[in-house]
Amino acid sequence: MAARRRKRRMGLVDHDLTDAQWQALQAAWGGCAYCGASGGPLQRDCVLPISRGGRYTLDNVVPACRSCNTSKCNAEVTGWLRRKRLDERAFLTRHVEIRRELELLGA
Repeated sequence: MAARRRKRRMGLVDHDLTDAQWQALQAAWGGCAYCGASGGPLQRDCVLPISRGGRYTLDNVVPACRSCNTSKCNAEVTGWLRRKRLDERAFLTRHVEIRRELELLGA
């Protein structure tokens, strides 16, 4: 049931994140965007969840470890960061910096 709802939501929006952009995001962050974990596989996480109108785009996707991605689920990112006692300001600042860097590189 949940898989069908997700598939329907995914089909309603345009996603334009390319594989090259995803690789660039992973390289720029160097690990999980939220907790900094590295060494394991990273998942694409929408800062603004798809269920809240987000899309898989360069501006909205960050690499996340499985633990953070599962925990965040469809929560609003700043509230979730506060609840997890993660550094909200550091995440937001780095997110903006990386978006600018990748824009300049034409990613």
